[in-house]
Amino acid sequence: MFEILLNLALVFLSVSTIAYIYRVIKGPSIPDKVIALDAIGINLVGITAIISIILRSNSFLEVILLIAIVAFVGTVAFSKFLEKGVVIEHDRDA
Repeated sequence: MFEILLNLALVFLSVSTIAYIYRVIKGPSIPDKVIALDAIGINLVGITAIISIILRSNSFLEVILLIAIVAFVGTVAFSKFLEKGVVIEHDRDA
């Protein structure tokens, strides 16, 4: 029963990831695309965690952490770019 639920959750996460990919391509605005990219990162973490549980392996934990960190940094960089127009500010006043 537990494996059926894991496989069902894996299917739902995969379908929602495909829906988010569609939102990234056809999104009405740039902030919607950024939110969809962040949601894809969260779904990838979930998919990797479920695969790790199905395979009964702890070796994917580092991959989960890496995906989460990269998704977070990407979201912050996109948000800063949308707010200010640059990601890295160079102060030339000094």
